[in-house]
Amino acid sequence: MSIDWSNLNYVAIIIGGLLYMIYGTIYYSVLLGNKKEKQTEGPLKYIYSVIIAFISSILMAILINATGAETLFQGAIIGFIIGVIIKMVYVKNSLFGLISKKSTIIAICDHLVIFTLLGALHGWLS
Repeated sequence: MSIDWSNLNYVAIIIGGLLYMIYGTIYYSVLLGNKKEKQTEGPLKYIYSVIIAFISSILMAILINATGAETLFQGAIIGFIIGVIIKMVYVKNSLFGLISKKSTIIAICDHLVIFTLLGALHGWLS
């Protein structure tokens, strides 16, 4: 299987990356407020976050294209499935004590919502 890069909606990829960043900014500022514990210093975390936002949007575009999803609902289902897969990884890590229950819940909700939104966006704009 090869990726047909010409079939990807680059406008949707850019909007998806921006959506991911805006959502993350709002989600984490509301949940974490001004809490600065256990955060790294400097701009690297923000640069990494921007890169991850656009990589996630590109990968979602590829998945939506590969599955032939053509509607907002079909895209949302695919995005939700991706969120569930990520959820399983966080639950496993939590069971082994690698992250706290609170952090697990925060991360699970974040990923379920943003990947469902990304899938819906890419399905709608496909």
